[in-house]
Amino acid sequence: MRQKLVAGNWKLNGSKASIESLMGGILAGLEGMDNVAVAVCPPYVYIPMTQTLVAGSRIGLGSQDIADQDAGAFTGEVSGAMLKEFGCDYAIVGHSERRAIYGEQDADTARKFAAARKYGLKPILCVGETLEEREAGITEAVVARQLDAVIALEGVEALTDGVIAYEPVWAIGTGKTASPQQAQDVHAFIRGKLATLNAVVAAKVQILYGGSVKGANAAELFAMPDIDGGLIGGASLDANEFLAICKAGN
Repeated sequence: MRQKLVAGNWKLNGSKASIESLMGGILAGLEGMDNVAVAVCPPYVYIPMTQTLVAGSRIGLGSQDIADQDAGAFTGEVSGAMLKEFGCDYAIVGHSERRAIYGEQDADTARKFAAARKYGLKPILCVGETLEEREAGITEAVVARQLDAVIALEGVEALTDGVIAYEPVWAIGTGKTASPQQAQDVHAFIRGKLATLNAVVAAKVQILYGGSVKGANAAELFAMPDIDGGLIGGASLDANEFLAICKAGN
């Protein structure tokens, strides 16, 4: 039985005061929810502060990105070694915003996945299609291509060291929503694709849903057989919403 994971991606949000308040609420509300894994991914500058706030709790800490280099003349980048030194457990790679806004390619994401693994971080590999791609009927081809880049570089077995997050880009902050069945269909496709390569990996890997999960729809989504939790955006900035999602995963 795969444990549910609820990971909050704070994106470009937060202040010292708001994070202190948010984490105070989350830590207080998580009492007794022992069956769900929980993580938060703050902006880089707030990782040390958040590390202090979650110390001694079971909340995992993650980064929103990671350099594909170890060190050197790469202005603005943050390496796996640096993240590990500040207690990170996870690193998000290939988020749709990194791909769409900053031009990250599949090969870049694969190298970042490899960098995270190298330093003992669990990569959260984001895959997913745009509205254009969904309407063109190529959702599975797009998701397969994104997965294949990582598999080609690292091997399918490497996916057990990470997490996959399916993000239907068209359902993030657009007002459009994927039904639980639409989400399940793509999750089942991902697991089925992996099963053709390695059934053990396919059965073990957590596949999260990242398409506007909220307290109101989390239970229905998490009830689907291949949805193993959520990568949460906006709702992770509200302690009550985030806790409602964690409760659904518990």
